[in-house]
Amino acid sequence: MKNILIISTGGTFNKRYNPLNGELTIDATSKALYDIAAKWLSTFEIVNIIAKDSLDMDDKDRQLLLSTIRRSAYTKIIIVHGTDTMDITASFLADAKLEKCLVLTGAMVPYQVDPIEATANLASAYASLISCCRHGVYIAMNGSVGHHDTIKKDRIEGKFVEKVERREILK
Repeated sequence: MKNILIISTGGTFNKRYNPLNGELTIDATSKALYDIAAKWLSTFEIVNIIAKDSLDMDDKDRQLLLSTIRRSAYTKIIIVHGTDTMDITASFLADAKLEKCLVLTGAMVPYQVDPIEATANLASAYASLISCCRHGVYIAMNGSVGHHDTIKKDRIEGKFVEKVERREILK
């Protein structure tokens, strides 16, 4: 039985190297996800929508994602998304106050280039979804898993980290 839906929106996770022109392009078929899923005991339904780098996504794309989630009977959904605007999409989905558990994940390096990070991020998203995920929007990236408000992309380190609140100590 398939109890988890994976929605693929594109992003670096799904980029493939084109040897003819030397560019990385989005694989709209999400072959990387199917390759990973084929090796796992669990079964998933995979839906491919948008197929864009997240920097090219707009609110129309986010509305398509939201309507896809709303129409789905699944209550546990992994969203493979580009890392540059993952936080924007997460906030957009959180504002919808859905009674579903959504975990956004992606990759800083394409699966085709190095499958380790993409696979680990997907595995983290899957584990958080099946173990203790309550309704809400979460991010699972680079070993950090948490509510979307608590995880951020550290553009200096090139990875996702937990947000740390800095408080001034009053003397």
